[in-house]
Amino acid sequence: DIGTGDGRLVSAAARANPNKFYIGIDANAKPLEKPSMKATRKPAKGGLPNVLFVQAAVEDLPDELNSSADEIHVHFPWGSLLKAVTTGDAAVLSALRRIAAPGCLLELVIGIDPERDRPAIARLGVPDLTPVVLPSFLIPKYIAAGFEFWGAGTLDADEWRQLETSWARKLQSG
Repeated sequence: DIGTGDGRLVSAAARANPNKFYIGIDANAKPLEKPSMKATRKPAKGGLPNVLFVQAAVEDLPDELNSSADEIHVHFPWGSLLKAVTTGDAAVLSALRRIAAPGCLLELVIGIDPERDRPAIARLGVPDLTPVVLPSFLIPKYIAAGFEFWGAGTLDADEWRQLETSWARKLQSG
């Protein structure tokens, strides 16, 4: 989970699938402190031995992660990560491709409101992700980076509410 924030997605997935290993990555170390401490507890006390949290920028992911990810999730990115994934930044796409194992699923869930988020969109240079821009501008960049395109669409409120992230919970309340 790239841009994991407080690690809610990683922790929930690890609890649900104890035989799989999960890694949450965020450039900001502060939100990783609490979930990292919880993960190191004994399993009887809620610890998650199948979780690792890593403080790293997406452009500078540790080499130890090379070809290790069966799935990469970027849910509700903001700031520089949002700009990178919506503009198809070559360095970020290369870093994501480098950690992807063969057949890896890359899932991006973007949550921006053109009106409410207008100042941030303008400041970051986030393109308007329309049905014209995606196939003509963004998707070709992901394909050129070695990803195969499977589809794009809009999640309805019931679908994004099911995503186990703090941002999805915040969006539920407006």
